[in-house]
Amino acid sequence: MNNRIEQLVAYMDQHAIDAVLITMPKHVYYLTGFATDPHERFLGLLIPRQAEPLLIVPALDLEAAQAASSVTSIHTHTDTDNPYEVLTKLMPAGVQSLGLEKDYMTVSRFEAISRAVGASVYADIDEPLREMRVIKTPDEVVRMKHAVRIIEDVLRAGIAQVKPGVSEIELVAELEYQMKKLGASGPSFSTMVLAGENSALPHGVPGSRVVREGELLLFDLGVYADGYASDITRTFAVGDISEEQTKIYNTVLEANLRGIEATRPGATLASLDRAAREHIESAGYGTYFMHRLGHGLGMDVHEYPSVHGQNQDVLRSGMVFTIEPGIYVPGVGGVRIEDDVLVTEGGALVLTTFPKELTVIG
Repeated sequence: MNNRIEQLVAYMDQHAIDAVLITMPKHVYYLTGFATDPHERFLGLLIPRQAEPLLIVPALDLEAAQAASSVTSIHTHTDTDNPYEVLTKLMPAGVQSLGLEKDYMTVSRFEAISRAVGASVYADIDEPLREMRVIKTPDEVVRMKHAVRIIEDVLRAGIAQVKPGVSEIELVAELEYQMKKLGASGPSFSTMVLAGENSALPHGVPGSRVVREGELLLFDLGVYADGYASDITRTFAVGDISEEQTKIYNTVLEANLRGIEATRPGATLASLDRAAREHIESAGYGTYFMHRLGHGLGMDVHEYPSVHGQNQDVLRSGMVFTIEPGIYVPGVGGVRIEDDVLVTEGGALVLTTFPKELTVIG
């Protein structure tokens, strides 16, 4: 944690930023080890360029912060205090340039901070934080593997409940029960179970639609565990499916494998998207693959990088992202196969291990 703060201070030195105020709870966790959801209360990690960092937490979080935070100078405010007055008292004199997470900052909070600090320049600190977060440490990879193992066990438990007549939302309830039972802190996004024609909706919403024989059933789910996310999609056949549905499945599977094969340091993100997309296009389904190939994964289920055909950013060892090609044909059904992939010096290490061959369930 201290090394991460030191990297941020080095960036501040290079860009003449006098202090940084971190208010995003996940970034506070990333930099200090203290995780909390402050709700509407103020949470702030103040990092002066030439002084020790300070953590400002709601009074009810003091004990937890003392136990977990690598920053030992901890200050509190009660529900009747004005936390920005606390910030004013703690802010070093002469701060003219203050770094903030502009992507996270609301206008009302910025106005309160600017009144409390009175700096003349407010610098965006999102870029160095993004650059730090995009390369996962060995410890972060271990945590992500743990989140993957949980979600794969959840998926196994969920598909065991599949039978004709069970509804999408009933399966969602079973999956989210299993998430908690197996040790996750919760889902990393809204769990999707989509049956039949609904599987052709890339962001469909599970409802009362029941599972029937002779159709596709798509599961897209993930969990948070130890502060990190997993995300997996698998599509199954319920009984015998048509030749076209089988062709769609095999086309998506091959596109998934080609995207993984193209993953190596020095390749562009665009080249991964092309490797998968060109195969789908060659099979005649190009118009039915209407989203990017994948997205970054870490403390957030969607984070940098975005894996799409226009992104010329270069892959580096330590990046983690999803590879999730899909084909969605109205009236026929949809298939998406999604893996979580770590870039290593030797190429792709696929963190998800759940089988991908076409499987009949129910």
